Amino acid sequence: MPKQPTVSRRSLLRHAAALPAGALMAPALVGRARAAGMKMRLSSSQPDDPKYANGRVYYDFLQASLKDNGLAEQISVQFFPANQLGQEIDVINSVKLGVVDLMVSGTSISANLVPLIGLCDLGYLFQSFPQQTKAFDAGAAKPLEDALLKGANIHVIGWAYNFGARSVLARKAVHTPEDLNGLKIRTLPNPVITECLRLMGAAATPLAFGEIYTALQAGVLDGLEHDPPTILASKFYETAKFYSLTEHNFSPLVTYFSDMTFKRMDPKLREGFLDAAQKAALKTRAHGLAVEKEALTVLQKNGVTVIDIDRAPFRARVAPQTDAFIAKMPESKPIIEKIRATPA
Repeated sequence: MPKQPTVSRRSLLRHAAALPAGALMAPALVGRARAAGMKMRLSSSQPDDPKYANGRVYYDFLQASLKDNGLAEQISVQFFPANQLGQEIDVINSVKLGVVDLMVSGTSISANLVPLIGLCDLGYLFQSFPQQTKAFDAGAAKPLEDALLKGANIHVIGWAYNFGARSVLARKAVHTPEDLNGLKIRTLPNPVITECLRLMGAAATPLAFGEIYTALQAGVLDGLEHDPPTILASKFYETAKFYSLTEHNFSPLVTYFSDMTFKRMDPKLREGFLDAAQKAALKTRAHGLAVEKEALTVLQKNGVTVIDIDRAPFRARVAPQTDAFIAKMPESKPIIEKIRATPA
């Protein structure tokens, strides 16, 4: 039997370097890579709480919906809670650029990219979450979706609810707008909601979500405005004990999807994925409505005084905001009128 020629390690590496990229991948590895399917990342600023944090709740429903649609093996979504991928303003820009695939957040964040979206954060615009859904289903959502896709390369693939109306948690009791005078209340870093709190009487203080707890601890803030489950999940109640039900904003919860990811997704998978995302949003809506009252009860058990105030004086103070928004952005008028005309 003739002796086989020997090949040195150096010559083997030299030969490998000359081959096209991927040529050395074994057939079994190629098959494994294909089987892995599409991988995506989903970001949320909220903690990893499966009951009270909307990002985690949505993610769990999305995973279940992907399984129901037979896509669990082809589409893998990894969840990054608690600002692991960066502060929200940075993440929404990453979604725009296709660096992050998915994000669950409110409309105030995307309004930094497309100001028209900010109308969703106007004080006392919506009467309730169900009324919001009626308005969106009647056509109010479509121009917002179109504007976000055109202006920021981002799809809205699910409308849900934040887990309760936004109200004011503070170190002192707030019954009237005058009680808010001088209080540094954290708002989302968005001019619309900041102006809303200013009109209500507060010293509105924009701050990233991940910085709220330490700012409350240090006394840099006197309070914040948010929904009950978020306050509970993030333990903000440990440093502020008075929760006044101003209910100034029924803000939507949105599933943002990068257009770059949308375009690179296999069209055969796209329809099933978008269906799963919408089903997860519907289930998240129902979950949010259910846990709002429960979270209020738990907050009270943790020493928080819940104050059911007269909202009329706050509503009167904030009323000019919507007219000013329309004057500045006339294209918002038909959307706002449709929302206002929608019955509760």
